[in-house]
Amino acid sequence: MLLIELRDPIEELALPARIPLHPIAGCGAGGTYYLCGEAGAEERPVLYADSEGQTTLIGANLVEAITLIAVLPFWCDLAKSFAISELGSDLRADHPDFDAERDRLLHALGLASVSEGEAAACLLAVAARTAPDYVPRIPDGNHLPYELLFPSSPA
Repeated sequence: MLLIELRDPIEELALPARIPLHPIAGCGAGGTYYLCGEAGAEERPVLYADSEGQTTLIGANLVEAITLIAVLPFWCDLAKSFAISELGSDLRADHPDFDAERDRLLHALGLASVSEGEAAACLLAVAARTAPDYVPRIPDGNHLPYELLFPSSPA
């Protein structure tokens, strides 16, 4: 199960278009979730950057990102070509109450329920928008830009 917590990012990152990055959460694997853009901006996507130098947009906005995380806590494994059905079966074997807990969370947050397939399609669509504007780099000039977690466009 994906653990989300507030924490400082491992390193300072910058986007090529100088879009501000605001760290909003971290995961147990060392990655950081960023809300992109200024408060009040029309578009504020959510970017995930892992501790190994890979990145992707995971939501066109915060609501979409939270919905994705609630519905597909194993979303990172989709980048490794695992099938949703296999990942879902493994999750439910380890956490038999997952569906009820997910539904309770979505209801408490006032978020619409979507299927795992819909959430995955949404993830792949927004991930395809990551490059070039949302590929971060460490601003010291000594590091290459991050690599895309989902390097190809959705089929």
